[in-house]
Amino acid sequence: MQDTVFTFGTRPVSLLEASVLAALLLLAFITLLVVSALRQIKARATSEAIAADRIEDLEEHLARMLRSQGEITGRMQTMAEVFSSRQGDMMRAVNERLDGMGHKLGLSMADTTRQTHDGLRQLHERLAVIDRAQKTITDLSGQVGQLQAILANKQTRGAFGQGRMEAIIQDQLPPSGYSFQATLSSGSRPDCLVHMPNGAPPLAIDAKFPLEAFNLLRKAQSEEDLKQAQTQFRRDFTKHIQDIRERYLIPGETQDTAFLFVPSESVFAELNENFEDLVQKAHRARVVIVSPSLLMLSIQVIQAVLRDARMREQAHLIQAEVAHLTADIARLNDRTGKLQAHFAQASKDIDQILISTDKISKRGRKIEDLDLGEVRGEAATSSGERVRLMAGEE
Repeated sequence: MQDTVFTFGTRPVSLLEASVLAALLLLAFITLLVVSALRQIKARATSEAIAADRIEDLEEHLARMLRSQGEITGRMQTMAEVFSSRQGDMMRAVNERLDGMGHKLGLSMADTTRQTHDGLRQLHERLAVIDRAQKTITDLSGQVGQLQAILANKQTRGAFGQGRMEAIIQDQLPPSGYSFQATLSSGSRPDCLVHMPNGAPPLAIDAKFPLEAFNLLRKAQSEEDLKQAQTQFRRDFTKHIQDIRERYLIPGETQDTAFLFVPSESVFAELNENFEDLVQKAHRARVVIVSPSLLMLSIQVIQAVLRDARMREQAHLIQAEVAHLTADIARLNDRTGKLQAHFAQASKDIDQILISTDKISKRGRKIEDLDLGEVRGEAATSSGERVRLMAGEE
């Protein structure tokens, strides 16, 4: 035991001392190994804790992302329902408004069309009456004798002409379209005033045709009597035309033309056949000679003018309604454009939301695809080694 194994400097080292020194060195080496192992175990534990915290953070972040995705999906469904409801209400309101306006316009057009058809039908009826009246001119010519007997008396003649003229006027025009024996500003009283539309002056009609001289023409037996009767008739007729012009043609108050009513078609025909110069003179004096059929036709023309004026008034109403309808359509177009812009912006926002949702879904799938099983396996292996080391140390 005291044998020298080796000499360390000048001092000999025995076997015992060498054994003790070797044991100390071995103990120091084992201590270093244990410290190194402990450090490795601590580092692995720290890594495992960090990995566990990271996994927990990732799981929490994924849960938040899933919750956000659910909320976004719910909001999108709500927005889609709201947009669908509002669009349905808007379309229903627009359809109701268009239906109402179309119905109103249709009624107005139908009423105007009906009135036009009624007017044309009445015009055709009046033309048929005129045709029948012209066909009876020959029959009326045979009644000249009876007419002469009636017209022999001046007062009776005036009443007859006035009555026939009034019958024609009353049959053709409404009560508001004429007036009998109206007094003018000059004090004259024409037999009839026909009121014209649009505020135009009325038309004067005289029914006092000078038949005394005309009857002398019928009664003339000789050539001399015939010439005298013609001279008398021309003088009386010219004077009556001048009286009508002076009494009834008042500028601004009456029309610049007046009617002279002849109550017999035969007298009117003979006047135009044998006294054309008097007819031309009457025309130059702005006096138109009319027979019963011509007066009826003239009144029908005036009636058509009155009806046309009423139709123009209705046309103004229709044009006003069409203008209102056009304005409503313009406002509807503007509002539809604004609504379309809102829908376009909403559609753009929804597309952006869908893009964000798609990105979130892709990130979620990437997180799901992470190899978390290997990390958990390494953590379990490290824990087992640490337990074994601790058991060996004990």
